[in-house]
Formats: sequence, structure tokens, C-alpha cells
Amino acid sequence: METLMVDRVHASLRLFMNRNAVFLCERLCAQFPAETNVQLLATCYLHNNQPYAAYHILKGKKLPESRYLFAISCFRMNLLREAEETLCPVNEPNVEVPSGATGHYLLGLIYRYTGRVAPAAEQFTQALTLDPLLWAAYEELCILGVAEDANECFSEATALRLQQEHTSTSNLEKSNFVNENRVLSSNVSASLVDISPKQIKQLHANNTAEVPGYPHLRATALHVQNSVPSNVGQFDSPSPTVTQTSGIVPPPLFRNVHAYQNTIIGDAPAKPKMNAVNQPLRRKYLDEARLKKVTGRLFNQSSESIPRRSARLSRDTPINSNSNISQFGGNGTDHSSGSRYEAVDEMWTDNIAATSSSVSIAEGRCFEQDKPERILSQDSKLVTGIRELLGLLRTLGEGYRLSCLFKCQEALEVYRKLPEPQFNTGWVLCQVGKAYFELVDYLEANHFFELAHRLSPCTLEGMDIYSTVLYHLNEEMRISYLAQELISVDRLSPQAWCAVGNCFALRKDHETALKNFQRAVQIDPRVAYAHTLCGHEYSALEDYENSVKFYRCALQVDERHYNAWYGLGVVYLRQEKFEFAEHHFRRAFQINPRSSVLMCYLGMALHALKRNEDALEMMDKAIFSDKKNPLPKYQKALILVGLKKYPEALDELERLREIAPRESSMYALMGKIYKQLNILDKAVFCFGTALDLKPPAADLAIIKAAMEKVHLPDDLIEDDL
Repeated sequence: METLMVDRVHASLRLFMNRNAVFLCERLCAQFPAETNVQLLATCYLHNNQPYAAYHILKGKKLPESRYLFAISCFRMNLLREAEETLCPVNEPNVEVPSGATGHYLLGLIYRYTGRVAPAAEQFTQALTLDPLLWAAYEELCILGVAEDANECFSEATALRLQQEHTSTSNLEKSNFVNENRVLSSNVSASLVDISPKQIKQLHANNTAEVPGYPHLRATALHVQNSVPSNVGQFDSPSPTVTQTSGIVPPPLFRNVHAYQNTIIGDAPAKPKMNAVNQPLRRKYLDEARLKKVTGRLFNQSSESIPRRSARLSRDTPINSNSNISQFGGNGTDHSSGSRYEAVDEMWTDNIAATSSSVSIAEGRCFEQDKPERILSQDSKLVTGIRELLGLLRTLGEGYRLSCLFKCQEALEVYRKLPEPQFNTGWVLCQVGKAYFELVDYLEANHFFELAHRLSPCTLEGMDIYSTVLYHLNEEMRISYLAQELISVDRLSPQAWCAVGNCFALRKDHETALKNFQRAVQIDPRVAYAHTLCGHEYSALEDYENSVKFYRCALQVDERHYNAWYGLGVVYLRQEKFEFAEHHFRRAFQINPRSSVLMCYLGMALHALKRNEDALEMMDKAIFSDKKNPLPKYQKALILVGLKKYPEALDELERLREIAPRESSMYALMGKIYKQLNILDKAVFCFGTALDLKPPAADLAIIKAAMEKVHLPDDLIEDDL
């Protein structure tokens, strides 16, 4: 009963029947309250989005699997300190972190979200050491800005290590297979002496009984004679202890579902390839297995292809490779297994007498010669597969690492090396779009985000950045459609509500925008960008106290989120706290040293601190970094006007006019310079052009007043421009 219930719980989880799994597993734990069953119930609760229930039943448990699941429950409930104490007990410093690589990954996340960057990086590195294919750990190292070169992380040495691990596993399986063959041969010889084919046929006819719950399986006297009496688990899965201890794998609970990997290896030997020539050997092998203690291993051979078919499901469902649950389809029946079972009975009853010991020995030798060749072929394919996979991860990892270091042009060059099928995926196209976004090339960013959204309309990651791109392009209609589509895909995603907020922000409805950004924060408080957008809206409403609060919350989530440092700098610049502004702009610039916008604002803060030479140097860097950005040219002209270097300022504004010919503030500044140079006709012309370009309401009155005072002496004119 226990094994049957465990199997049905796993089957329910595999088919996303989470409520059914919870119900059955609660019945299981009531009848059989072993800790391994409690672990399975906690897994069901976590799949059903009930971390509080998993927390309650696992509190105080000591097994490593229980500690890991309890830590996951705490992490989901944002009880980070308790999760850390569970993974690393203070009073037991020598206790290993449970669950291997994923345990270290979880501990790294806890350290990161509590502001301890160095320990977090150490844990992510340890996770990669234990599992070189744990992409999520490398991704987190990139986000922290401390990832090593992808060519080093996913190197040939890593490929050799994975190959050696597989070879050692294969050798162990091969050794077990050879020893098993020897034992089976002696058992068959002895059994054929003791039991005649006629007696065997009679036993089969008189002692068959249907296994409860499995109509396609029938127990025989041979099973009863050579196995533990009357246990359903012997026909469909290993013992409950093995099943529950090694098969309970935590679900994906992180932001990157790739953090989860099922690394459990089944103990069933590889099924040999059969043909017409070695049919007697096949019969011999199966007959010998029948005489041995019959377990679920015989039927596990039919499900060797299941992990490939269900690979995408395994991210969300803990499937026990040691159990036999994968043999059940939608109706709980695998007819191929039943057919194979009946074929065993038929061979036993009708064909045993025809088996020749000499033929069996000869074919056994052929089989022993054929198996190493097949294993060698499989090993060579695996080696090729490992190298290909690591080559792909090297390219993706290096592109992502460079993007996180804001070396966006280099990242784009790396991504272009990807093969077309990999490049044309939602994740890669979004990464390319983000790179162009950081380069302030919004048209190209829009192009690649749009491709990603068309190719994978249900992908949410990166769509908050896409909505910001549309915001900068003033695409009100498109951002509205995008927001509606994302809400229809998942109303509980922070990206969808960020898009809605950007839609209202574009309409200058800052209060409604703020409500939507706050909704995104409520859904997932670990999205730094949502906090930053809240800060931007509070800043637009001139509520600087709350603006600073949300910017700091963003930095608690991600210390390298330079947008929040920039936002704080803008707030302090508006409050004329120029030293604070310079500090925060410099922190942002240290994180993203290639941003012309950050260079420009840092220069503005330096100019406000009367450090004009440093300010001009920073403006020149900004202009050189992005020749299409008009802001540093305008700010440089302002600094030159303050230094009364009017001809140089006019030269800079003329260059600015080539890239931004319809900028009213530029013409207003040119009018002021011409007034200072006493070229009054050009001054009037520039002021008039500025008015024709419909400047903002705040600037309109100032420009009109300056135009009216063109002919007045300079000492009677207030410097408002």
C-alpha cells in the first residue's frame, strides 16, 4: 500500500495534479509517518504553492533532504535568517550543506539578498564546482559582477571531468552487469535441474493472480517462491525506503528554473539491443531475471526513454528515477510493460525445453563482445555531446557576463557567434535587446525585443525593459497593447505590472503609474527594477523622501543596480545636495563605466561643485562615448558659458544642432550667448526659433522674458536660462 501511494503521488505531481498529490500524500503520512514520506508531502505543498504548510511539517527535522526543503519553504516566505540557520547551523559548523550544488546555490541567494556579496559569490562558485552545468549559479555570479571568463568556467578541463564522471558510472554499471550475468547463469542451471518445464507450466497455470490495481500484471507462483511474499511494490518499484530517500527532489523554486536539476541515476542495467539471432539469449536473460528476486527493474527498462520525453516536465516535477512511476501514462497503464511480462511467461512455459546450453554459451560470448563496442559508441557520443553543450554554454555565458559588466558591444559580438537556432530564441533575443537598451540605441532594442515577443509571446523575462524602450520611443499605443498582452499571460507577474505602469507614466499620470509599479513590488519584492520605477515616479511627483526609500530598497535587492544609484543622484542634485549627488553618480559610473548618461550627470554634479575642469573632462568622455547623445554637448556648452568661453560654447551648440535640430533649449541658450556677444539680431532669431518649437510650459515664460529684454543692458537681466 505504501509503495503504491508513493507512486501515485509522484504520478500526480508529474501530471500537475498538485491538489490530488497533496490529498494522497496526507493519507500516506497518516498511515506511514516516516520522515521520507513527510519530505514527499512537503514537496507536494511546495508544488501547490503552500510553503507555510511545508514549513510547519518540516520544522525540527534533521535529515539533509528535510533541511533543504525546510530552507526552501523559509526562502519562499522570506524568512532568510531561518533558512540560513537551517542550511548552516551555528552550533554545528562542520555539517555539510544539504542537497549538494543546489543547496549551495540557495545559500548563495540568501547571502545575496542579505547584502553579503563575497559569501554569496563563494557559495555560487562552490555550486558550480559541484555541478559545472548549473547555469543559474554562473548567472548569479555574472549579476554580482564577479564571474570568471566563461571559457575558463566551461573549459576543456570541465568537459574532461564530466567525461570521467560518466566513465566511472558506466564502469560501475558494466561491472554490476557482468557480475549479475555470472550469478544468473549459475541460478538458471540449478533451477533447471530442480524444476522441469512441465512443472513450471503447471505452477504458472495454477498460481496466477491479478495484482490489485495493476490488471496488466499477474503474480505467479515463481514470483512468490523467489521474492518477498505478496508485496505490490515488488512488481512496480523498489522498496519504499529507496524510493522515498533518493527520489524526493525539491521543485524549482528560484527565479531561474535551471537551478533545479535531477541528478539521480537509476540502478537498472542498460537493456541490450536484441535481434533475431540472439533471441535465445534474450529468453535466457529474462528467464534468469524471473528466477531472481523480481523487482521493478524489469519494467524500468521500458521507461528508459521517459527522461528524454519528460525533460521539460522534470523542471517542475520531482520524478524518482529509482521508482517505476514513469511507466504510467495518462490512464495509469503501460501496455508495453504488460506485454513484455506476458512474453516472459510464454517463453517460460513453451520454449524452455528448446534452450540449448551450448547455444546460450556461444551467444553469451557474442553478447559480451558486442556490449563493449556499444558502450564505446555511446561513450563517444556522450563525449561529443558534452563538448557541444559546454561550447554552447561558453558562448552564452561569455555574452551574459559581458552584458552584466555593461560591455554591451562586446556582448553583442559574442551573441552573433551563436548558431541560428540558438540565436532565434526568446532568451537570446531579449539579451540582445537589453544590450542595445544599455547602449541607448532604442530603435535596435525595440527591433530585437519585438522579435523576441513575436517568437515567444508568453516569455515575461525582459518585458519590463521592453516597455521602458517603448516609453522612451513615445510608442503609447504599442506599450498599451504590450501591457494588455502581458496581463493576459500572467496577472501575477511583476513584468506585466511594470509595463502597465510605464503606459501610464508615458501619459504623465504618475499617481496611477506608481500604483501599478507598487503592485509589481508586492508580487515580487526581489525585482530591483520595480523598486526603481517606483522611485522614479515619486521623484516625478517631487516626493523625494519616498523616492529615496524605494531607490534604497532596490539597492538592497541588487547592489549593482546602477539605475537606483543614478536615481538617488538625481534626487540629491535637485535638492542641491551636490556632494551627495556626486557620490551617487560616481557609484553608478563605477558599475557602468560606459554610460554616456552617467558621465554627463556626474559632470553636472562636478560643475555644481565648481570643479569645472573635471566637469569638462567628464563631458568630453561622454561625448566621445556616444556621439549621438545630445545631452553632454548641451551641458558642455552650459559649462563653457559659465566660464564665459562663448565662441567655444557656440561651436558645441552648432555641433549639437546637427543631431538635435528641434531642441528648443538649445536655441534659447544660443540666443543668450548672442546677447552676451551683442549680436542682437541673431539673439532675437534664436529666441523666436525656440518659441516656435513649442518648449515646455516651464521654459516658455522664461524664453519670452529673455526675448523681450534683448535690448536691455546685461546688468538689468536676471540669469534664468
